[in-house]
Amino acid sequence: TNGGEYGIRGFVKAYDAKTGKEIWTFHTIPENSVGVWAKTDATGRDMHGDIGAEKAALAKSGDPYKTLGGGVWQNPAVDLETNRIYFMVGNPSPDLDGSLRPGDNLYTNSLVSVDLDTGRYVCHFQYIAHDVWDLDAVSPAVITNVRDKEGRTIKGVLHANKTGHVYVHDAKDCSLVRFSEAMVPQENMWVLPTKEGARMLPGANGGVEWSPMAINPNLGLTYAINLHQPMTYHVESSPYPSGKLWLGGAFKVIPAEEQWGNVTAVDYNTGKIRWQVKTPQPMIGGVLATAGGLVFTGEGNGNFKAYDAETGATLWKFHAGAGVNAPPSSYTVDGKQFIVVGAGGNTQIDYKRGNNIIAFTLAD
Repeated sequence: TNGGEYGIRGFVKAYDAKTGKEIWTFHTIPENSVGVWAKTDATGRDMHGDIGAEKAALAKSGDPYKTLGGGVWQNPAVDLETNRIYFMVGNPSPDLDGSLRPGDNLYTNSLVSVDLDTGRYVCHFQYIAHDVWDLDAVSPAVITNVRDKEGRTIKGVLHANKTGHVYVHDAKDCSLVRFSEAMVPQENMWVLPTKEGARMLPGANGGVEWSPMAINPNLGLTYAINLHQPMTYHVESSPYPSGKLWLGGAFKVIPAEEQWGNVTAVDYNTGKIRWQVKTPQPMIGGVLATAGGLVFTGEGNGNFKAYDAETGATLWKFHAGAGVNAPPSSYTVDGKQFIVVGAGGNTQIDYKRGNNIIAFTLAD
């Protein structure tokens, strides 16, 4: 479910595919959501929280778990070898007003793993505790082999975040192995929202929004599309409105500042950026990488492009007539490979609307 902006407690459910019977429910917000009173984010930077004020609020009003949000935007990654799934949990609610939700707000803004058969909690990693910037974890997890800090090959989980980092985790215990270089500008992190508005980058759309990544395991590269959309963060406290939109303020685009996007290839074994291609508009949609060394993604201006997976060189493009803001997919029929993508535009960044699903064949 995804109701993070409405104070709806998130969950993941499993059903019997044949009968529709519910098998298990995992609530993304535990009844004890406080955590460890974390002071820094996943990269070790001070988030300027007032822990004393939060502890006083907890003593006064109790744990806010019932209205804390934590929606799950995207599908989980499934590991049949270990019988576990991995999924990302979104923002706490209200988004910008942390005064009503003391503590770390577990498991918001986190990678979470549970047992596939039972829904039992296995592990989690929280990127931003007590988030008041709507920089939640929404792009789906990717499972692949990675090198750990000692250079050994382990099963890993990748996640591209709104912060503009790709995070690499040990799949066994969700621990952080490394994070990538920032793919977009980061400024004034983590300045707290104010009534008048505080400027911080990335803005609330990212970095990487919900757009899925892709990988090329032969090259050890993961591919992400990013937004650069400067914003100011405004806080305005309001009580829970019983299931209606509950932002606790607003995040506002700064009209005078340039917006753009990029396609980025990250070496997930080192965290280094291998290549980047800047785009004229913020990117939202998704990426497809093929075994033949191609990377496909679309832009809000209608261009659908193929890049060289190793170098980032543009190899081909097609204008779809509307924003190509959906993740591409690939399939084969009688041994012939097709690439398919939706060209429907996007309301979040107001790209030209359309109504087409377009398929291409790869040249022999």
